[in-house]
Amino acid sequence: MADITASMVKELREKTDAPMMECKKALTEAAGDMAKAEEILRVKLGSKASKAASRVTAEGIVGLFIADDAKLGAMVELNCETDFVAKNDDFIALAASLAKLVAQNNPADVAALSALEVNGESIETIRTALIGKIGENLSIRRFVRIEAQGQLSSYVHGGSKIGVLVDLVGGSSDLAKDLAMHIAANKPKSLSLEGVPADDVARERSIAQQKAAESGKPAEIVAKMVEGAVQKYLKEVTLLGQPFVKDDKVTVEQLLKAKSASVPTFTLYVVGEGIEKKVSDFAAEVAAQAAAAGR
Repeated sequence: MADITASMVKELREKTDAPMMECKKALTEAAGDMAKAEEILRVKLGSKASKAASRVTAEGIVGLFIADDAKLGAMVELNCETDFVAKNDDFIALAASLAKLVAQNNPADVAALSALEVNGESIETIRTALIGKIGENLSIRRFVRIEAQGQLSSYVHGGSKIGVLVDLVGGSSDLAKDLAMHIAANKPKSLSLEGVPADDVARERSIAQQKAAESGKPAEIVAKMVEGAVQKYLKEVTLLGQPFVKDDKVTVEQLLKAKSASVPTFTLYVVGEGIEKKVSDFAAEVAAQAAAAGR
């Protein structure tokens, strides 16, 4: 039997918002497997168990660039350790510069982007110098470059913590902006059903089956309950299946059809999504920053 430590229980509670004893029971049932324990809690407690898991825990901003003709664009996530640094002018300027470089040079990966030069200096050199000036670690996490089939539109929210780049064929600039805002608000995982990862669908189906099995209903009813839950999930996580944020009586797919428009692709970045951030003592953090500033 796996040894369930207090730190394991604490970690699961922070991820799920579930009561301490429920976390301990789930870890025990899962033999210490954190991912399995989280799934067990979702079965028992429903969506409440996934709330904390979606919290953004790392800091930084999204940098965006769109060419004047709206045919080429790029988006970059640049991370730092604290929200204070995310508001630094040099940090913001670096994020914007990175997005423009991605659009213009189409680097293969972060390493290739870091090797590109601005005014004779590589991005890696600029990043390292900024680390020395600010006193925090900075990292380029990811980027995307889109050559539009139609027209690109973008939207940033929450102090550039959420960024959206969307390609709209047909329609209007107002529709493109509305769609970008919709994506930022509703955070679809993919454009359509075909883009949802099979593992995600399998996990939701497994959770739905476990929940339905506890209902004690006949097998044919259970099957319908499971299929209904999976279809509901797919509508929630696909852009085309979601109710439009400005008119929930129509789906985005219906809206696009009515406007004779389509969305070939979109990208949504939420800063720090999926990154664990260590919990530090606030007083100690302030003291450390003061000491760094005094050097």
